[in-house]
Amino acid sequence: MGKIVLQLDRMMVQRKMSLNELAARVGISNVNLSKIKNNKVSAIRFSTLAAICEVLNCDAGDILKFQEDE
Repeated sequence: MGKIVLQLDRMMVQRKMSLNELAARVGISNVNLSKIKNNKVSAIRFSTLAAICEVLNCDAGDILKFQEDE
């Protein structure tokens, strides 16, 4: 069974946005955003994902990717 991985770090680089700036604009703590960015979470609220997508001007599919088991 595969898994969903977050590629938030890539989108942040493309948008030239720092962790601190994104966290402030989304309205979550730097610690929680860092966990999301580094794939250290097992779930993410749709409202948080929507806020991140709005700030980064992207789609959820730009951040979420399906990875098959190797």
